[in-house]
Amino acid sequence: MTLPLSQHRIGSVAPPAIGVLPVNGDRPFWSVMIPTYNPRADYLEETLRSVLRVGAGRVTFHAEPQNRGLANAWNRCIERARGHWVHILHQDDIVLPGFYDVLRKGAEQSHAGAIFCRHAIANSKGHWIRLSELHLESAGLLDDWHAKITAQQQIQCAAIAVRRRVYEQLGGFLPHLRFVPDWEMWQRIASQFPFCFEPSILACYRVHPNSATSRIRLDATDARDIREMIDLTMTYHSPARARVLAKKARSWWAEAAVFHARELLVKVGFTPAWRQIVEALRLSQNRRVIGKIFSFFVLWLRIKGSRVKRWLRSKLKRVK
Repeated sequence: MTLPLSQHRIGSVAPPAIGVLPVNGDRPFWSVMIPTYNPRADYLEETLRSVLRVGAGRVTFHAEPQNRGLANAWNRCIERARGHWVHILHQDDIVLPGFYDVLRKGAEQSHAGAIFCRHAIANSKGHWIRLSELHLESAGLLDDWHAKITAQQQIQCAAIAVRRRVYEQLGGFLPHLRFVPDWEMWQRIASQFPFCFEPSILACYRVHPNSATSRIRLDATDARDIREMIDLTMTYHSPARARVLAKKARSWWAEAAVFHARELLVKVGFTPAWRQIVEALRLSQNRRVIGKIFSFFVLWLRIKGSRVKRWLRSKLKRVK
């Protein structure tokens, strides 16, 4: 007999078990779960309003006795969910009109384990700054999605819903991953179930300086998490394919780490930027990565030079 993946180990890690609910019975189609911790009031209000368009009158509140981290909060959401499909929505993201109706139609017309839509990325003011990739021109199942999602994180929580029985079979999010528990989960699901894609832009993922992602980036926890996650998820592939995908993923994220280092250098300072550079080198040392690191140091020298010029000018003005 083949055991559910949740009863196996992923490397040295066992996914938390998710309790099984009866398939039939009086269960809703959707469970929309919004875990919160010290939320910014205006963001949370906007998030709630976007959901209440379809969920008015069916809202409950639950308080956990302590903060046990992001992945544990998501797992608690799944445990409390009674819907056949679970949507975990961040406290600062929103869904756009039609999200639940359109995704329900796609879910009912396919045997997919998860369905996601195209999404917008917004800044702290709520202005759209870019869009996620258009994977298909019309709604449908994705081909070889497992390989595509291994190299890059292409889905944000706001845009994806998962059958609860998929979580029951595969287990919950891995608590020790602080930055990419969601990306690991999407890969785990893709290794066992098909994904359905909806090309309409029906969700919005917000990026802002006070987000968990921004805070984690300061000490390079994001890049360290990614290195560990790549090693874990390669067990979902054959050895030959895993080597190719791991190399691609490490290269892509090394370049991303250098990009983040440049941003931190300009906005914060050298120390957090240098942490990203160190992790970039641990991820990959190919020519493209080394070239981008060289450009990072060029930028650093320019910034230092500019500061020296301003200091000299201030000294000269005092002499005069």
